[in-house]
Amino acid sequence: MTSQTLPAAARPEAPALGPVALTTLLFGAFLPMLSFFIINVALPAIGSDLRASTGELQLVVGSYGIANATLLVVGGRLGDGFGRKRLFLWGLAGFTLTSLLCAIAPTIGVLLAARAIQGASAAAMTPQVLSKISSLLTGAHRARAMAMFGVAGGLAAALGQILGGVLVSADLFGLGWRAVFLVNVPVGLVAIALAIRLLPETRATNRLPVDGVGAGLLALTLVLLLLPLTEGRPLGWPLWTWLCLAAVIPMGIALALHQRRTERSGAVPLIPPSVLKLRPMRIGLVLALGFFTTFGGFMFVFALATQGEAGMTPLEGGLSLLPMAIGFLVTSIYGPRLQVRYGAGLIVRGWLVQSVGYAALGVVALTLWPEVTPLTMTLPLLVAGFGGGLVMVPLIGVVVGQVPPQQAGLGSGILLTSQQTCIALGAATVGTAYLALASTSWGQGGALAAVCLAIVAISVAMAPVTTRLGR
Repeated sequence: MTSQTLPAAARPEAPALGPVALTTLLFGAFLPMLSFFIINVALPAIGSDLRASTGELQLVVGSYGIANATLLVVGGRLGDGFGRKRLFLWGLAGFTLTSLLCAIAPTIGVLLAARAIQGASAAAMTPQVLSKISSLLTGAHRARAMAMFGVAGGLAAALGQILGGVLVSADLFGLGWRAVFLVNVPVGLVAIALAIRLLPETRATNRLPVDGVGAGLLALTLVLLLLPLTEGRPLGWPLWTWLCLAAVIPMGIALALHQRRTERSGAVPLIPPSVLKLRPMRIGLVLALGFFTTFGGFMFVFALATQGEAGMTPLEGGLSLLPMAIGFLVTSIYGPRLQVRYGAGLIVRGWLVQSVGYAALGVVALTLWPEVTPLTMTLPLLVAGFGGGLVMVPLIGVVVGQVPPQQAGLGSGILLTSQQTCIALGAATVGTAYLALASTSWGQGGALAAVCLAIVAISVAMAPVTTRLGR
């Protein structure tokens, strides 16, 4: 994704995005994140119906994340060249169609393939959201829209598991878990109709070629990392898993060298080293790693724990996250105003508030397990959701706001790529650690508490790192 457009003073005035048009555009952020997290509550039902292993269930999450993360920057670059509205519509149409394919999947293999294509479709759609916000809005309107982009992702994450629990438990027309994919179809069709009518077309003035070699190296690096992490434990860590992990470092070095060589030649690489050298980007990537890895991992293990030893139904497990969704909703209302006042300091406060919520949830898991209920977890999850929203909502806007305008598009693409990569990485790493602990004397309650306390430690460590954004 790039911002290779004429300066605001030189380009003709672009059409403004009205409330309905902006809401339609934000579906490009909401639907992909909803689909990523709605599946968590449905995983046990999918495993039972399709006879899937734990590793295959992790891949239901991971295959989507790998495809999405790998192609986000490519999607942004294609939108710049061929038209952002066009790519948004193609991505939304592909996402809607693959949602239907996921819903009718007869085997776990078909489901995994459809999920990967769904992730690729989302990668064509999501980058256009930030690109169009940057090209069509300015000043306070742009800042508010960027904050709403973060809100859409946070609400989708929390509401996704609630909606998933409702749909699986309701078993509408005997569909069971398949309803969590079918729900995207009517929403997607409505969004397509609105987008065709309301969204103006924009594109970059200079069409930049896609770094195909860089995209391939990034994809291979992510697969070598995430595949063995998801499949290693259930398969007993065979030799190929260790060989894949060992290959990650040389593959990552090859990617870095190719990106540096490409940029020095005067071309535009997939992930320009010059953008990564910018201080706000380096700090932003560290913060994204800390937040999205732990957040994605927690959402994955929470669904397994509540529907495991805690004996909750999918509905109860999903409704347990309602307080977290409320926390994100409160943040969405007041976050933009607080961001103007506190800037990066708002994210620091978010880390600290979040750590209090997860610490309290860890105590609940240690003392009450397995007799936990949605009520006993209400206050900890409300606090964790409020704190998490204070981190997630302003993160991209604060970081990109400190990047030079001519590099803001590329910076947004890199942050979105890291977001999706880290969420998939969290499901793989945190999920594997949780499952390993849960099979010992710790049990699922102790394993959930350990995950919560690990999030507390990372949150506290991230707070001083965040203060460097304002320097």
